[in-house]
Amino acid sequence: MVNIILFGPPGSGKGTQSERLVEKFGLVHLSTGNLLRQEIADKTPLGLEAQSIMARGHLVPDEVVIAMIDSCLEKHADAKGFLFDGFPRTVAQAEALDKLLSVRKTAISKLLALDVSEGELVQRLLSRGRSDDTRETVMNRLNVYRSETEPVASYYAKAGKLEHIQGEGSVEEIFAAISQRIVPYMEAVRVEE
Repeated sequence: MVNIILFGPPGSGKGTQSERLVEKFGLVHLSTGNLLRQEIADKTPLGLEAQSIMARGHLVPDEVVIAMIDSCLEKHADAKGFLFDGFPRTVAQAEALDKLLSVRKTAISKLLALDVSEGELVQRLLSRGRSDDTRETVMNRLNVYRSETEPVASYYAKAGKLEHIQGEGSVEEIFAAISQRIVPYMEAVRVEE
């Protein structure tokens, strides 16, 4: 099983690239936001618990998110692999994810980090035209990313699983660079089958 984390700051293009990678490689797209919305829509016990927590204005705790990921892994037990998009966001989440995958006798294959300059990120985020994307909110989101999420890359670097990818250029160029890093893992899965 191939488990890839597509990693990068807000505006790095993770969403755009994830859609293309899932289509090309047949991976299950594991976006915690989508997972959360689906669990709530399906009125599962986890979804109802998450909805209740969010209704009180709180963030959904890591253990609930990990349980949802476990449920997704279970549902797609025969998948070639998973593309994690937007998760893990903290080192604690990375540790919990590693424990969960270990129990399922698999592991993260690679964390592919999209490297984009701050100037480019700000420009991309401000040009999306979202009313909540002011220069101040964009800078705040990037600061939160640097302090809380960026350490996840170091966590996986220690395990020899971090690879940097130039996240500036055309969508096609970036897609080709990411694909090139994933192909060896997909070929290894084909050999195992």
